[in-house]
Amino acid sequence: MSTTAEPDHCHAAPPPAPAVKHPLEALTPTEIVRAAAIVNRNPPYGTDTRFETIELCEPEKSVVRKFKPGMPISRRARVNVFSTAKIGVTRLVVSLDSNEIVSRKEVATARPMIQLEQFLAIEGIVRQDPGFIAGCARRGITDMTTVCIDPWSAGNFSIPGEEGRHLCHVFAWLRLRENENFYAHPIEGLNAVIDLKSWEVIRVDDHGVIPIPMKEANYEREFVQTKRKPLKPIDVVQPQGVNFKLDGNQLSWDKWRFVIGFNARESLTLHDISYDGRPIMHRASLVEMVVPYGSPANGHFRKNVFDIGEYGIGKLANSLTLGCDCLGAIEYLDVHLNTMNGDVLTIEKAICIHEEDSGLLWKHWDFRTDRAEVRRARKLVVSSICTVGNYEYALYWYFHIDGTIEFEMKATGIINTAACIPGQPGKYAREVLPGVVGHIHQHIFCARLDVAIDGDNNSFVECNTVAEPEGPDNPYGNAFYEEHTLLPTERAAARKANATSQRYWKVINPNKTNYAGSPTGYKLDAMNCVTPFVNANSPSGKRASFVQNHVWVTAFDPEQRYPAGEYMNHSDGSGGLVDFIANDRPIDNTDIVLWHVFGLHHPVRVEDFPVQPCVTTGFKLTPSGFFNGNPCIDLPPEVNKASCCAMPERG
Repeated sequence: MSTTAEPDHCHAAPPPAPAVKHPLEALTPTEIVRAAAIVNRNPPYGTDTRFETIELCEPEKSVVRKFKPGMPISRRARVNVFSTAKIGVTRLVVSLDSNEIVSRKEVATARPMIQLEQFLAIEGIVRQDPGFIAGCARRGITDMTTVCIDPWSAGNFSIPGEEGRHLCHVFAWLRLRENENFYAHPIEGLNAVIDLKSWEVIRVDDHGVIPIPMKEANYEREFVQTKRKPLKPIDVVQPQGVNFKLDGNQLSWDKWRFVIGFNARESLTLHDISYDGRPIMHRASLVEMVVPYGSPANGHFRKNVFDIGEYGIGKLANSLTLGCDCLGAIEYLDVHLNTMNGDVLTIEKAICIHEEDSGLLWKHWDFRTDRAEVRRARKLVVSSICTVGNYEYALYWYFHIDGTIEFEMKATGIINTAACIPGQPGKYAREVLPGVVGHIHQHIFCARLDVAIDGDNNSFVECNTVAEPEGPDNPYGNAFYEEHTLLPTERAAARKANATSQRYWKVINPNKTNYAGSPTGYKLDAMNCVTPFVNANSPSGKRASFVQNHVWVTAFDPEQRYPAGEYMNHSDGSGGLVDFIANDRPIDNTDIVLWHVFGLHHPVRVEDFPVQPCVTTGFKLTPSGFFNGNPCIDLPPEVNKASCCAMPERG
C-alpha cells in the first residue's frame, strides 16, 4: 500500500485467470486491466484521473435466464473515476468486447469513497501539521511517530469552511511501543480535518486537554501476561471429501446452485440462487452499514460512518488463514479488485467455503413402537472478513439443507475509544479501562435481496397475529389467528417490526401454488430489528433515512443499488430508498427487490476491551409454502462413526 498521497504506478502483470464461465462472475484481472486501459485512452480528468471502482456491469436478467454453459458471454464493466484535483465522479460503462466506452455521466458534486491507498497518506500528513503537532505537545507528546491516526469520513454538517470540499476527519491515539495496543491511549479532544484534493489540513480542532490514559491493555500473544492452559483440539474431518463443487465461481452443493461474486464496495455478492432447479433469488448482498455513535461531545458527533458507502468493505477484506479464520475442509477463492491507478489488487483467500454440521434437523420417536427416526442438519458456509479501522466485520452466508438461506454478521475487533477523567465517563459512554471509554453506538445494516421466488413475478405480504375479541367467537379466551395483508405499492411496503403482533413478512409467487393450494413463498425472519436513536431530521439522520423502516420493497431497477444513495461521501440524504419509493410504484405480481434493515445495538461492556468477543446479528429467509411438505423427508439416515464416548477426566 502506498504511503503517499499520489501512489506510484505498479506495472506488475496481473495473475492469470481462468475463462469466465457464467455471465455473473466477477471481473477477472485481465478484464480489470483492459477496462482501465480503455478509460485511460481518453481519461475524463487527464493525468489527474484515478479509479474508484472497476466492477462487473451485470447483464440484464433476460440474458442470464437464457444462458447455457458454453454459450458466448458478453462482458461490460462499470467504472467510476475521479479527479485528484477537483470534486466530481464520472460514471462509465465499458464494453470489454468492443473495447469502447458505451456510456458516460459526470456527477459534478459527488465524492468517491475514501481509498485504501489514502489511509497511511492521511496519517502522514496529519503527523506533519504544525497545528496538530502543537496540540500533541500540549498533551506531552513530542515524538509524532508514536501518534496513530484513524481516517473517518467527515459527513455533512454545514460547518463553515468545509463547503464544496472532499474531506476526512480524524481521531488520534498514542502507541507506547512497537505492536502495543494504541486504542488504550486515546488522544482525546484533538481532531484534524483534511482536504483529500489539496492534501492540506484545513483545520485542527482542540476541544481541551484530557490526560492520556497510559495503562496498557494488549491482545497480542507476546504481551498477554496470563497464559490459559491450551484446550484439546476439536477436529473437523471429511475423509471422503467435501460435498460441494466449483465450476469457475459457480457453486453447487446438495440441491443448491449459485454464483459467488465480489466487489470493492459490497464485498461478497451472491447471484442466480436456486434450490433443486427452482429460482429463489437473483442477487443478494449487504449494501450498506451505518455506525452512529451517541456522544455529542467534542468531535464525536461526527461519528456516523457508512462503512460500505464511504469506504467500501471489499477492498478491506482479509486474507484468511486455514485452521484459524476457517476450520475444517476449506476451499478458498481469491478476489481481484482495482487500485486507484487501475492496476489489479489481488486479495488471496478472501472468500472461504466449507460445510458445517448444524445440529438436529428433525426427529420423532414413536413411544408406542419404540422406533425413532433422526436426521442431522448441515449447512454450506460462504464467508469473508473485512477490517474497517478498529472493527472486524465477518460476513457469513449459510445455505441450509432444508432450503433456508441465512445471513450472519459477526462483529469483533476493538471498540472505538475515547478518554475521560478516570471515574467520570459521562452518560454517553462506559469506562472499560481507567480513563478509557467506549461510547454507546449502533451498527445498522441493510441487505438488498433481489428476490425471484419461482420466477421474477413476486408479491409482498405482511403477516400479523391477532387475538380474537372475547365474545361468542372466543368464549374461552384462547382464540388467535394470523392475518395476511398484501402490500400492493412501494409506500405501503415501507414497514417496521411489531413484536406485539409477531409481525413478519413473506415474498410469494402468486402464480405458483404448493399442494395445499397456497402461493409458494419465503418468509423473512427479521430477528434483529433495531430502533434508531439518531434524530431522523438531524444531519446524520437525513443521510441514513433508510434506517427508519425495517423492510422496504421496490420495483426492480438495476440502477437503484444502495439504500442511502450511490455516492455517500458528504451526501445530503438524497438518492436513496426514500426517493426510490417516491412514485409509489406497484409491487404486486412483478419484479421486486426486498431491502431488510437490521443490526446491533451496542451499549459497550467492560468485556469488549481490549478486543471485543464476537457479537452477532442477521436474518433468515425460510421456506414458507415453497415446498410440498418437509423438503428433507427424503434425506437418508446416517450414524456418524467418528463420534465416541467422551471419557472425561474425573476427580
